[in-house]
Amino acid sequence: MLPALPPEALLASAAIITLAYGVFGLTGFGAGIVALPLLAQIMPIRFAVPMILLLDLLAGGLLGLRQRRFVDRGEMLRLLPFAAAGMLVGATVLAQAPQRALLLLLGGFVIAVTVWSLSQRQPLRPVSPRWAWPAGAVGGVFTAMFGTGGPLYTAYLARRITDKHRLRATIVTLIFVAAIARLALFLLLGLYAQPGLLVTAALMAPCALVGLALGGRLHARLPAPRVLQVVWGLLLVSGCGLILRSTLGA
Repeated sequence: MLPALPPEALLASAAIITLAYGVFGLTGFGAGIVALPLLAQIMPIRFAVPMILLLDLLAGGLLGLRQRRFVDRGEMLRLLPFAAAGMLVGATVLAQAPQRALLLLLGGFVIAVTVWSLSQRQPLRPVSPRWAWPAGAVGGVFTAMFGTGGPLYTAYLARRITDKHRLRATIVTLIFVAAIARLALFLLLGLYAQPGLLVTAALMAPCALVGLALGGRLHARLPAPRVLQVVWGLLLVSGCGLILRSTLGA
């Protein structure tokens, strides 16, 4: 089957995927929250979300296998049950909600996360493990809907894990495990039956790998918080664009 997008849209998608997985390689999260608001400008959300999931499995598998010895299993297992419950809710909403409502919700979520992220200051204060249930549940909802739960998991884990290698490895592995669960949900919901989706994902896979390699190289050389400030600024504009589109009609 042919890709579902025209050539110019494929080129734009390739650039977006390379940027998103560069951020993922640099920080351990960010592929979904970076890619989806930009991809939603050129393709339906229900098409973009399952496509990004396949790329998340590829990237998360590569990073997770290399870093599994650093994973904080206690924190990950504390989050997973609540994330699983949230994903059931999020997958149902993704399959049934109208495109216009999804655009509005995604735009609002991106703006809220961006403003919150830009307002954070170091050092971060530790939090109680009881915060695992709201972080896991709400993160699970947005993970299933848009693949954007990473910032919510990170907000919790960054206040529980101080070592940056353990933090990055735990986030990457958590996102990979969540991606496997999402894959099963999306298959049951028939989201992979969309014409051209698998071919488009295959075309984007090399771009994800290039971005991942670049991000991994930059991980030890660039201050991740400074890079993320630029990314959040880009996403703030993108989130406003999504809300405008939803208001005017998707």
